[in-house]
Amino acid sequence: MKKYAIALLTLSFATTFAFARSAERDTTERLQAAGQILNEIMAAPDKGIPDEVLNDAKCIAVVPDMAKGGFIVGGEHGRGVVTCRTAHGWSAPAFISIGGGNFGFQAGAESVDLVVLFMNDKGVQGLLSSKFELSGEASASAGPVGRHASAGTDWKMNTEALSYSRSKGLFAGVAVDGAKIQQDNDSTTAIYGKNVSFRQTLSGEVRAPASTESFLAAVNAAEKRANQHEAAETK
Repeated sequence: MKKYAIALLTLSFATTFAFARSAERDTTERLQAAGQILNEIMAAPDKGIPDEVLNDAKCIAVVPDMAKGGFIVGGEHGRGVVTCRTAHGWSAPAFISIGGGNFGFQAGAESVDLVVLFMNDKGVQGLLSSKFELSGEASASAGPVGRHASAGTDWKMNTEALSYSRSKGLFAGVAVDGAKIQQDNDSTTAIYGKNVSFRQTLSGEVRAPASTESFLAAVNAAEKRANQHEAAETK
């Protein structure tokens, strides 16, 4: 009986360890995919996020391969990563899940990369609550696309969030309404070893693990490139 209990306990530990390793691997791959998405978007500035929009963004969220199949009938769901500006640079990434609501995705697309930029303090505070619904005044508007944002757009006025989607190589602004964003506890634990506070992470109080470096490098590279473009335009 004792040997049986020990064997059962050993099996339980092994299963838990294997699950943890799998979750860590999946989350690390998601971080790398999110970074690659930003790199590819910023490599085509004439068809990407305008420099001044990116430079004004307070938080950047990326959800790779969202709603892979079935989202046309309301099955929208995805898991991604978000980082916010702090006094010392971009914060360690926090992990999110997003689902529900209405997405202006291209009909027939099998998978969509979603990018959401939080543009003002009100949007950031909603995000920091760890359970936030993009609805009403807080819905995400379709972001402008191109090297520069049109002077006629109101993205600088009261826009809390701007959103974009990429599918089959097409990158475009997309409206998002009614979607719920909340902390992805499983991914958080997989990377940080415990369920660290969403607010503490995005406020810059948590140190970024080595596994998040590729994503943060992509965010910093995107910001640097946008700054260089703006500086060149002012000369």
